[in-house]
Amino acid sequence: MRVLMIIDGLPGGGAEKVLLTIAQGMIADGHRLSLFSLRSVCDYTLPAGIHYQVVADTCRVPWRKLSELGRRAKKLDSAVIEAEDQDGKFDLVISHLHKTDRIVARSRALDPGRVWFCLHGMFSPSYLGHRRGFSRWFKRYKIGRVYRHRNITAVSRAVLEDMTGEFDVTPAKSAVINNPFDIGNILHMAAEPCDMAGQEYLIHVGRLHPHKRHDRLLRSYARTGIKTPLMIMGQGSDTELAALTALARELDIADRVIFKGFTANPYPYIKHARLLILSSDSEGFGNVLVEALICQTPVVSTRCPGGPAEILTGELARGLAEMSDESLSEKILTIFENPPHIVPQMLEIYDIAAISRKYAALAER
Repeated sequence: MRVLMIIDGLPGGGAEKVLLTIAQGMIADGHRLSLFSLRSVCDYTLPAGIHYQVVADTCRVPWRKLSELGRRAKKLDSAVIEAEDQDGKFDLVISHLHKTDRIVARSRALDPGRVWFCLHGMFSPSYLGHRRGFSRWFKRYKIGRVYRHRNITAVSRAVLEDMTGEFDVTPAKSAVINNPFDIGNILHMAAEPCDMAGQEYLIHVGRLHPHKRHDRLLRSYARTGIKTPLMIMGQGSDTELAALTALARELDIADRVIFKGFTANPYPYIKHARLLILSSDSEGFGNVLVEALICQTPVVSTRCPGGPAEILTGELARGLAEMSDESLSEKILTIFENPPHIVPQMLEIYDIAAISRKYAALAER
């Protein structure tokens, strides 16, 4: 089968990493995979066997924003027509991220029946949360217009329901396909040496961004009274880091909070941690929760809109907290003192091979 993935560049983000993992799995299954990047940025090593092509917009006129979507759709169409003339029609096309979706929705060369828009995150908190009145209505209208009566796949049920409910979107077809994980590779990387091995600590892994709610994380940790250090692994702006450092001093926990910054391989740190904590206001899926469980590290997460409640089921649901400092601190203490048993077999549903087959099956729907 011939598959085309389209995305607006490959900076070091989660959705981009998911796309490449899916591509890796589909190539391993014998599918021919092409990737069109609508910008030249690429911070990842591409899987072997992928056909990678940059379809960049080179227009630099001052009023270029006014015609951007239509202009970039035409460039995409030219690339699609050329590729299909050379090697035949694409059987499946998957568009990733909203900026890309807006361009792909205007394509005239792609068969809408073969195109699936992959939703990686919760749209309403990101696009509507800070808007009121006409601004909110107009944003809802513009987003809904992109996805209405189109094929949609989402990384969690909550993401799909957010789109269909909050934006009044009725898809032509829909599917929920969770994010894929190369479990063998994660375990291999987690086995690398770690300077924290043998030490007791809690960990949070995620970029320093307001929706990750590190303020809630620090206040909840302070409320627990736990003396075990808390490591915060992730990068962000100097302003955000300074604000969190000041909050840690204010809460009198600065001596046991470690701001680790970005680490290319976080898995050894996750593996050796006593507990991983997620404190977000929303998560499209919650990759780090699955990654921690693969490493046999217990997790606590807010029951925020998105994927965490779909990941943490059964006994693992004991780690779900309401979105308050009090509830999160209680769950941290509960799981710290009485962690759940993690069964590796329960994570096989997220393995790269199983997820890639689900994406391939979209071509037959």
